[in-house]
Amino acid sequence: MRARLVRTVVLAVCALGVAGMIAASVADANEVALTFGLISVSAIVSLIVATAVANEGGGVDEERAQRVEALISDLVAAGADEGAVRTLVGEAARLRDRCDQRDRGERRA
Repeated sequence: MRARLVRTVVLAVCALGVAGMIAASVADANEVALTFGLISVSAIVSLIVATAVANEGGGVDEERAQRVEALISDLVAAGADEGAVRTLVGEAARLRDRCDQRDRGERRA
């Protein structure tokens, strides 16, 4: 399931749960109100777990890090200034991060 779909389902379940709790309270059915509350809590916990699982992919790719280090070493061995090369790599990484953030923002809109 996509994260947006999970959020939509959880929001719908919570809205129905609140309506159920209100209706059950008006009808003086405390057990039913409690049941609707527990269903809403379950949906919210599911959303928290889904969000945590979806965000787990943020680790470091060791193979890629080693490849970047090897490329930096090759450029330095060829005569490039190591500080300038590392600055360039850092700026390229920050540019990519900003582009990724912008792209995620455009997809939400």
